[in-house]
Amino acid sequence: MSSPSPLPRLLRFPPLSPTSPDPSSSAHPFLLFPFITPLLFPNNSSDARDHLANERTFLSWLRLSVYMAIVSVAIMVSFHLKSEPSPWELRIALPVGLVFWLLSAACLVNGLANYVKTVVKYGRRTALVQSGWKTQVENTRSKPEP
Repeated sequence: MSSPSPLPRLLRFPPLSPTSPDPSSSAHPFLLFPFITPLLFPNNSSDARDHLANERTFLSWLRLSVYMAIVSVAIMVSFHLKSEPSPWELRIALPVGLVFWLLSAACLVNGLANYVKTVVKYGRRTALVQSGWKTQVENTRSKPEP
């Protein structure tokens, strides 16, 4: 008689709830083992809507990053439909392509950091009201004059 395969047991992960973390652990919910477990949140008020909006925002950042990477590759291989690239275009293609590639990586990192930060704040039930210096500058600029 053969013993059952350990693989299905290894692939069964308990759901992780960032709203009730282990009190002995102050670890970040995204860094807890197992890494491939679903994050479960209680659906109070508009939580589901907010989480879906956060995911859509991350996917928008991801889409922008992919588009910029595609543009970067197209520039670096000097992609032309009708004519051959000029020597000047060939010389400038690599630096401009690298700039677009770096911008693509920055978009991806920014989107992922924003997503993780927001999910952690949702898990801690912290208000997401912006009150940084950018908001203060915007509020002082947009006040109507009497």
